[in-house]
This record gives sequence, structure tokens and C-alpha cells, in this order.
Amino acid sequence: MTKTSPVLDAAFKARALLIGERIDLKAWSAIDTLATNPLTVKVEGSGAATLYRYGVVVFFDVSPLEEVTFLARLQPFVANPYPTPETEGLDVRVEPGTRESVTGGVVSLEEATVPRLQVIADVLSKSALLSLYERRVAAEFDRIEPLAAELDQRGRIGGHTRDLLKKLGSLLLVEHRMVGRAEITEKPEILWDNPALEGLFARLEDEFEIRERHTALERKLNLISQTAHTVLELLGSKHSLRVEWYIVMLIVLEILLTLYQLFLR
Repeated sequence: MTKTSPVLDAAFKARALLIGERIDLKAWSAIDTLATNPLTVKVEGSGAATLYRYGVVVFFDVSPLEEVTFLARLQPFVANPYPTPETEGLDVRVEPGTRESVTGGVVSLEEATVPRLQVIADVLSKSALLSLYERRVAAEFDRIEPLAAELDQRGRIGGHTRDLLKKLGSLLLVEHRMVGRAEITEKPEILWDNPALEGLFARLEDEFEIRERHTALERKLNLISQTAHTVLELLGSKHSLRVEWYIVMLIVLEILLTLYQLFLR
């Protein structure tokens, strides 16, 4: 490896872990910092790690034991940690003088410089986030299906309004987190200072189908949003109709009371 590389091996594993909703990087005191934006640090023992505030840590050439030690030190700064982290992996081979490429889950690099590792980390972290969203949206679609079936068969929505609103809240929360997290389709800022790495980034993005997966998720989330809007309108109409009936009943009652008073006189 060259002096600019934080890893020693010519073949190693890059592994992304989505460990929680957020990492407070400002409160965490980083040591052996290799670069910032995104924060990349040397891992005690061997290898390096790139951290993202949206809950992802990407390890390079780090042994399982060293991963556990690093994550344990990071744990106090993780908000809402996940019981089972989402993971994404990639094999890296360093071959000086080679043309950088990505084939079958293996990326070939001319050298393992920090900017190259940061480009790999960006794509792996986004892929891990997409995996989480894909799983959650698939689960929410299973919850939407009974609503659609009930509308199709009965033309109305039954059940308790509170339970229905909880379902809609869960759907909207998925969309909110999707929008509020990493800008998945945006290029990393590291490319502004290293435009020569755009080819590597594009090949990695294609390998993990980042844009295609993001587009598919956006379509599903739009459908969820439209469904939620439709159901809320139906609930609002149902409530308005009920109020109108109450008004009619009060008017009828008032008329009956008036007639009763006239009859007594």
C-alpha cells in the first residue's frame, strides 16, 4: 500500500452497518482522524472506518473483534440503535496500475487512498439505508392491502378510527424518514475535490442499483401517501355526514318540542 492508504492488505472487505437512526458525531471524540466530511478515522488495531450521522458506519479491513470494540465505544452516541443492523458488503482489491472497475461484488482500485474509500463508503451506506426502507415499505404495503380490499368489497372503511389512524401514521413516518435521511441520489461532496473519482462512483452506484432502487421506493411511497390522503378524506366525509345527521336530529327534536308546546296550549 501507499503511504496515503489507511489499510495494509491488498485484498480486504468493506462492510457497512446501519446501527441506529442517528450518530451524534459532534459529541463523539474522534481520534486518529484521517479525513472529515464524511468523518473517516483509523481503527485501533488495523483498518479504517467512515461514519455518517444518519446511523451508518463503514469498516475497511477491520476484523470482527475490532468492529465489536469500535461499536461498543460508539454506542453511547447512537440514537435509537437497531437490534439487528442492516449490512452491506463489498470485496476490495488493490492492484497498482489497474483500471478501476466493479464486477460481481468486487471493486478493483489502483490504490486504497482515503478519498477512494470515502466514495465506496458513500455508496455502501446508501445501499444499507435503501435496504432498511425497502423492508419497511414492503411491510407497510402488506398493511395497506386490507384497506384497499375493504374499499373494493364494501365501498367503505370499517373498524376503529384510532387503529386506522395509527396505521396511517406508521405509513407517513416511513415517508418522513425517507425524505429526512441521506440525500441518496446526490453525489458525495468528496467528488468536488476529486473529480477523477466520478467514474468509480458511477460504477459503484450502478453495481448497487442505487438510483433504480430509490426510484422504485419513491413510487411506492407516493402510492402510500395517496392512499393515506384518500383514507383521511373518507374519514373526514364520514365524520361530516355524522355531524349533519346530528344537526338534522336536533332540528327534528326542536320541531317536535314546538309542536308539543302548541298542542298543550
